[in-house]
Amino acid sequence: MSASLSSIHSADLRGSLSPPYLFSGTLGTRDSSPSSAIHLTATDEDAEERERRERQEESRAAVEQAGEGGSIVVDGDELSDAGYESDRHTSASTSLADSMRDYIYENGRRYHRFREGRYNFPNDDSEQQREDMKHAMVKMLCGDKLYFAPIGSRPQEILDIGTGTGIWAIEMGDLFESATVLGVDLSPIQPEWVPPNVRFMVDDVEWLHPRNHFDYIHSRHTVMAIKDWPRLMRRSLEHLKPGGWFELHEVYHNPIAEVKTLASDHPVAQYWSLIDQGLANLGVQLHAVANEGMKTMMQECGYINVQEKVLRIPIGPWPKNKVLKMVGVLWQTILLDGIQAIALGPLTRGCGWSREQVELFLIQVRRAYMGNECLYMPLHIIYGQKPLTSF
Repeated sequence: MSASLSSIHSADLRGSLSPPYLFSGTLGTRDSSPSSAIHLTATDEDAEERERRERQEESRAAVEQAGEGGSIVVDGDELSDAGYESDRHTSASTSLADSMRDYIYENGRRYHRFREGRYNFPNDDSEQQREDMKHAMVKMLCGDKLYFAPIGSRPQEILDIGTGTGIWAIEMGDLFESATVLGVDLSPIQPEWVPPNVRFMVDDVEWLHPRNHFDYIHSRHTVMAIKDWPRLMRRSLEHLKPGGWFELHEVYHNPIAEVKTLASDHPVAQYWSLIDQGLANLGVQLHAVANEGMKTMMQECGYINVQEKVLRIPIGPWPKNKVLKMVGVLWQTILLDGIQAIALGPLTRGCGWSREQVELFLIQVRRAYMGNECLYMPLHIIYGQKPLTSF
């Protein structure tokens, strides 16, 4: 494992992993004499200021290169890299209550029991760590932003659909002390110690609040779980206050080569094609976000001022930009750590494979992820507003 990635694993992934934290430098040793102390202090302040400006420029350049119309600069030195190994540390989240800890085990992985089968992926400790790492990666890619919709400075009611470990909801609660933040998920894996304005509910996006209640509804990384997007969008629209916003962050899980076309028989391409097929057999449309699909659905449901922003997530350390390089290392680690968790449900439940068949297939996929194709996946950020005229 690289030094940078080691520092991430040793950090508490529930906190903010912004570029200033990752790339902070080390100051020199100070002399005890007053004159030299003054001199070194000024020098250190100059160095800190330079580092701060460099970090800001790297972050600005990262968002620009990753965005539509941009071009991620390739770091030629990385293309021959053998890859990063991982000495993993897991960090278990505590559940809401022991009575809610009722799970099922399948193919050696733990899944939710509540409304069993609605979500085809594990919720065990390693998967929770991977989800928190995904949160850190997305924040970095987005310039440390948690949201893009213009929700103002004092939203009152915020809903997070598919909250997972609850890390986004917790950070939003810290950011907006004026708001009450509710996180909803099928798995009781959220922490007990949270800000006083944050709470969690174990449920399947049931609407227990009246209409016109929320100022802002957020959902991300749920494209592998939601079966009826138009219905979710309509119900969200009903429960937003007039002028409220609904925002989605979803990855288009189709690997694309930055430099050349990725062959359809490439193991990574085959892997995601099979995941798509397995989820389709289970009633889930993996590529719902493609070709402005979710933007169009949102508009058809009645949202106004609908916007879509697309950022490219590099897979591996091939970008030259420091922020994008770290984003790529994180995303490659997330995909490799989750390669089995992502595949088992769709391929065994959806395609009828045995666990042994899945494991044999994954051997070549792991190798292919470490190749030099300069791959990336698009992250789609879509948000729309409920009209001011209530209905």
